[in-house]
Amino acid sequence: ELKVKRYSDLKVPTIQRLMKGYNRYLRPNFNQGPVEIGMSLDIASIDAISEINMDYTATIFLRQRWRDSRLLFPGNESLSLDGRLVSLLWIPDTFIPDSKRSFLHDVTVENRLIRIFSNGTVLYALRITATIACNMDLTKYPMDRQECTLQLESWGYNLQDVVFYWTRGNDSVKGLDTLRLAQYSVESYYTTVSKAVYETGFYPKLVLHFSLRRNVLFFILETYVPSTLLVVLSWVSFWISQSSVPARTCIGVTTVLTMTTLMMGARTSLPNANCFIKAIDVYLGICFTFIFGALLEYACAHFCTMQHQTIVDVQRELLKEFEESNGTTHLANSTSPKKMQKKESTQQETTEQSVTCEGNEATDKKKENGCGLSSVKQMSRRAASMMSVENPNNIDRHARVFFPMVFLLVNIFYWLYYLLF
Repeated sequence: ELKVKRYSDLKVPTIQRLMKGYNRYLRPNFNQGPVEIGMSLDIASIDAISEINMDYTATIFLRQRWRDSRLLFPGNESLSLDGRLVSLLWIPDTFIPDSKRSFLHDVTVENRLIRIFSNGTVLYALRITATIACNMDLTKYPMDRQECTLQLESWGYNLQDVVFYWTRGNDSVKGLDTLRLAQYSVESYYTTVSKAVYETGFYPKLVLHFSLRRNVLFFILETYVPSTLLVVLSWVSFWISQSSVPARTCIGVTTVLTMTTLMMGARTSLPNANCFIKAIDVYLGICFTFIFGALLEYACAHFCTMQHQTIVDVQRELLKEFEESNGTTHLANSTSPKKMQKKESTQQETTEQSVTCEGNEATDKKKENGCGLSSVKQMSRRAASMMSVENPNNIDRHARVFFPMVFLLVNIFYWLYYLLF
């Protein structure tokens, strides 16, 4: 008990003697060279990473060490002081240049630590929560990697006054290896020492670089799989009869509207004013194109069916008139509707070509216009015959193979491009 009492009696006057005549407004080694300040970090947590604001919020333990010869005292012990004594000591003016908002925790007291060693070394630790800017490249979202930094600089002291260094290199940063994030995983990190150049001079700067990789499994289950299933659902209409107009139209319109809703929902978590196209936008655009193409395929097939039906009806009417005019059915049995259509067309062409352009100038102009109209009619008939499909059901048969094959090839190219490049 006596030894403990004597030790405590020696400790109290030591603190009083250290503070006596101490000028906190002058840095250590004033006019004798810069002060070397070693730093280390403990990343307690990264609470949120926002793509909208392009920043992240982290809680860190910042530890700074420097040597002040004015604080020497005998012995090999260290003094742990109350955090409120920081106002009596000189401390570095370290700040985070990319910080948007930050605060020092103060429950139950301000989270500061001051420890003075017998050789004059001062350990100053803080617990800080800061929202720090991180410029993100979202062109490969959600298969992207983001490079974020945590920078530490001196506000007022330049390189002639203060020098920063990491106490143990890359080992000066702890906590990133065991950090668990919602959407990201920390791939790697490293530290660098550089200098900040401003108009007022050169200032010390420490930078922590860390790489974040987004976990794509969540987006596969939430966006990629539903959009792919919607594309497959739109192909069901290829196996439905073309006469079932409400069924095929309902499938096409429903899938288009559902895909539009899915595209709008995928963009709510991202900034609206984006100047680049993201990977998820490309995939959703591809799926929307295939779904809309399936709807257009039915429109084309239905149009060809109606056109083919009209041609068949016209052929039947011509055949009926021909039978009534000749009074026999032998020619109708031996001649196909296509041959009858060809004969009728050749008869019309010969009668139109037999028109002669004779007479005075006025009649010549009228007959020339008549000849021009007949040529336009002939060209329109030829174009209609070229655009007509003999069997409109073949459109659905070809679509059953064409759409899945093209969609598979586009998917292979898409995933190879965004995963490997």
